[in-house]
Amino acid sequence: MSGAHEQPSVVEQEQARQALKLLRDVDPTGETVDITVAGTSESVHLPRAALDLIRDVLANMAAGRGVTVVPAHAELTTQQAAQMLNVSRPHVIKLLDEGRIEYRMVGRHRRIRATSLLAYQRSQLGSSRTAADELAALSEDLGLY
Repeated sequence: MSGAHEQPSVVEQEQARQALKLLRDVDPTGETVDITVAGTSESVHLPRAALDLIRDVLANMAAGRGVTVVPAHAELTTQQAAQMLNVSRPHVIKLLDEGRIEYRMVGRHRRIRATSLLAYQRSQLGSSRTAADELAALSEDLGLY
């Protein structure tokens, strides 16, 4: 797991915005994109998936959010998972006990695969979007908009 990056500085946010603007419309025709390294004639061949991840990182930085890069196969402690979800460790343990996030036991310790944690986050995001849409529709029906 790469180190958690605190909130980006104002300068980093602006640099991320500029880089994102340049990369936003790049659409490689194949599976790779060639990026030339400034000050050299060298180019780097990036897989399309890496370009998509770089865009995500830049978008989060531009919005002032810190970014943590975690390999999909990584296993997290309950404390690391709590930090990533921005909740308490006991809440994560409750989610594990309820079967809402997959995990395995290593001795007496719970380990959560990064992919399981991301799947839970996506499901929560979908649920909150659905709830927000329903609330907006209800507000409109009641003339509260």
